[in-house]
Amino acid sequence: MAFFHNRTVNLLNLHYWITSVALGGGGAFWSVYLLKAGLSVPGVLLMTAVTFALRLILRSFLLLLGVRVGLRWLVVIGTVLMGISFPFLTPVHGFGWPLVWLVIVTALADTVYWPSYYAYFAALGDEEHRGQQLGIREAISALLGIGSPLVAGWLLVGFGPRVAFFTTGVIEALAALPLLWTPDVPVARRAPGAFRAALSGAMLFVGDGWVAAGYFVVWQIALFITLGENYLAYGGALAVAALVGAVGGLLLGRYIDSGKGGQAVWVSVGLLSLVIVLRAIVQNHPVLAVAANAMGALVACLYVPTMMTAVYNQAKRSPCVLRFHIAAEGGWDVGVATGLCLAAAVTWYGGSLSLTILMALIGALFVFVLLQRYYAAHPLEVVDAALESGEFQTQVGEMPKV
Repeated sequence: MAFFHNRTVNLLNLHYWITSVALGGGGAFWSVYLLKAGLSVPGVLLMTAVTFALRLILRSFLLLLGVRVGLRWLVVIGTVLMGISFPFLTPVHGFGWPLVWLVIVTALADTVYWPSYYAYFAALGDEEHRGQQLGIREAISALLGIGSPLVAGWLLVGFGPRVAFFTTGVIEALAALPLLWTPDVPVARRAPGAFRAALSGAMLFVGDGWVAAGYFVVWQIALFITLGENYLAYGGALAVAALVGAVGGLLLGRYIDSGKGGQAVWVSVGLLSLVIVLRAIVQNHPVLAVAANAMGALVACLYVPTMMTAVYNQAKRSPCVLRFHIAAEGGWDVGVATGLCLAAAVTWYGGSLSLTILMALIGALFVFVLLQRYYAAHPLEVVDAALESGEFQTQVGEMPKV
């Protein structure tokens, strides 16, 4: 359990777990609430795409702010902004100024939070234990996610959106507290070659963003419609998925840290592709849709450590972790916004949601190729790091079978 010895990573994971409660609760109802608030399916997809495209524009100021305040306070500011953004959902009723303000505030909060959090975790985590630290982060997030969507659905039905989303906002803002005990990481004013070094991470995130458009955003809407647009049924489906994810959360971390990243790519992206196909064919079948959604939680526990181990380690070796993740997140915004715009066009002209979900396979293939190249180029780096730290026998001897 050497990966537990990093107190800073433990605090970062605590922060992430609190954030997961908020995002897995009220945050998971973001797009489906817009559907209930009077937007059409193409309208929800288009507004979500605009939110991500706006992040790409706003991100230009983030580096200047990071140089001024450092990474820790950048994450704190982003966390608080995320909390503030949720109550902006409550006055939305169709297209209008409340929707415009929601898109702007959400884009601003996401712009500050996600690149700075990724950069902070990359800078302070341990390369030799990266997969395990990510594995336990995702596993406990899944455990916490069992109750949060049920509570959010109950609040929406029993007390209305104002209580539900204000509660979500308060929980998210509280996630900033553990960061008060973590060290700062300064951001250099100049870092020659930093953005060039981030090109591989940006390309990988383009593919991941394209996957997310169909596999995550469109699927949320399809699942909600399949379950009769019922908040409690939808929250229950998310809770079942969290329970499944909690069971498999720790399997792949040691596998990657033992130098088996190439095999992990086959397992995780292969399972991702299978679930994409399943999600595309189970519409109008509620039980099967809940099962396909639950399988997605297992995919996350396998796919996230596989991809983010590569991304975090590249970021830590780059001249500047913040610049790396600014570029990488820009790639993600390009991928997801492009995918969502195409999905909005397909549904506007009468195409099915199943077709837009299947389009995620293109992104999955792109991610697979790039990850295979990365792990082929770094086949022993994690094992060597573990050997140097005296952890080789533990890493290999306790490697689970996937």
